[in-house]
Amino acid sequence: MATNAKESRFELQRDRVLRAAATCFNQKGYSGTSLKDVSRHLNLTDAALYYYVKNKEELVYLCYLRAAELGREAMNRAVADGGSGLQRARLYIRYHVEIMVGDQGPLAIMSEIPSLRRVHRQQILEVSRQHSAAFEEILRAGIVDRSIEECDVRMTGNAIMGAINWIPKWYHGNARMAKQLMEEFPVILTAGLKRNNE
Repeated sequence: MATNAKESRFELQRDRVLRAAATCFNQKGYSGTSLKDVSRHLNLTDAALYYYVKNKEELVYLCYLRAAELGREAMNRAVADGGSGLQRARLYIRYHVEIMVGDQGPLAIMSEIPSLRRVHRQQILEVSRQHSAAFEEILRAGIVDRSIEECDVRMTGNAIMGAINWIPKWYHGNARMAKQLMEEFPVILTAGLKRNNE
């Protein structure tokens, strides 16, 4: 029991480290951010930070992995909760935005994947590929059920994902804007998809 409590505390604190690192990476980029910047952001000593990560590369990798896992959770939830393809697409966008601007955010923008070690790079690219494919399947299902107009699902998916994933670059914790994003982004990003019967 004590071991489980210790592991739980470790995971909670490491999640806090990853959220702080995401903030720093989104603001300054990979090359402009040092581990000292992250430890300073958290009011931790450098030694304390090294308890949670070995180096900056691992920190970036874990930030990206966290972002991918939370995005997958949003996708799975939308598939479970939605009806038509359009409804699922809108729910996915809402759930993903909710994560980004809510208590679990921020998420790191995956703009530095080439800087990762080969094994980490391949893993993140594969997870990202699976995520994109899952969203494309939602769009494809919407075309079949006639809730979504015919479109190039790859291009459309990339456009919508790109808009969502860039939010951490310009959103900085305004509660009113967070509510607006959750309510309006799903409508804005799917307005061109909707068939006349929806």
